[in-house]
Amino acid sequence: MKEIKQEEIIQAVKELCIQANYELPEDVQQALHHACQEEDSMLGKQTLSILEDNAMIAKTSRMPICQDTGMACLFVEIGQDVHIQGSLQEALQEGVRQGYQEGYLRKSIVDDPVFERRNTQDNTPAYIHYDIVEGNQLKIIVAPKGFGSENMSQVKMLKPSDGVEGIKDFVLKVVEEAGPNACPPMVIGVGIGGTFDYVTYLAKKAMLRKIGTHHLDKRYQQLEEELLEKINQTGIGPAGYGGKITALSLNIETYPTHIAGMPVAVSICCHVARHKEVIL
Repeated sequence: MKEIKQEEIIQAVKELCIQANYELPEDVQQALHHACQEEDSMLGKQTLSILEDNAMIAKTSRMPICQDTGMACLFVEIGQDVHIQGSLQEALQEGVRQGYQEGYLRKSIVDDPVFERRNTQDNTPAYIHYDIVEGNQLKIIVAPKGFGSENMSQVKMLKPSDGVEGIKDFVLKVVEEAGPNACPPMVIGVGIGGTFDYVTYLAKKAMLRKIGTHHLDKRYQQLEEELLEKINQTGIGPAGYGGKITALSLNIETYPTHIAGMPVAVSICCHVARHKEVIL
């Protein structure tokens, strides 16, 4: 049985919160650079170049890539042979608290969603998703999610009879309605299957997948490629100024579902697809 101290988790999460807000993942940086070379629109190309420069300045100057440093979304895989000394939940929240305070990151969380809406002043509580897996490791992914793009995400309970065309129509509708509001070029995750709540998790999980990787099923891989092509034909373009690079990637995650349903969720992130991970 592997022992992991609460203090190790706090320190790791604190560092992840800061790193995720200061540094783009390597695959996203490469995708932005490639998009800048591929974009035909002069205004779109200029916009992508500015986004590249902004990411480099943030990394070298140690400041947030975007003013919206997001709601901290944590994806935690706990090995069956791991024992946490102390409270895992408290350690994760404390790590977020320290990360947002010491990293001078904007605090955006309010304690009550409807009435008081008082800022908690430390960006907690974070959203945490737990998975129990085999092994003796603790894997933590921190993905700060800004709400300019989060507000553009949608879920729909399609009927099986809607078929593949229904999925395509819904995904394109979500992207077109988002338009420039999601700060394109976007990184898009699509969840298909499961239940009303689980399909949204699938969409977020898909959004975190490395750009350039694909669903293992060739049919879904082809659907990923087709949807990305259609989205980039909408003409929305970088920052909504027009062009052919509206999205950098589109990934699909699936799960078995009920015979009477076909849940679909679309999770949109702007080009600041921030996430960092650690394995303890």
